[in-house]
Amino acid sequence: MKEEERVLTLDDYEYGVVVNALNELRNDLIKEERPTDAVDELLLKTIDAPTKKQKRRSHDEAR
Repeated sequence: MKEEERVLTLDDYEYGVVVNALNELRNDLIKEERPTDAVDELLLKTIDAPTKKQKRRSHDEAR
């Protein structure tokens, strides 16, 4: 059975909030000497997520 994937669209501000929240969670786990593996993976996945390129209108559509 294939795993379900989810797509989340964030603006720059929301993206920053998510990255900062994950980083704070990671730091808290480190202070508590708890494993950070899952948060590390999600943080890296979030940081490496591609941006959606804006579609450009062709010359005909611009008229």
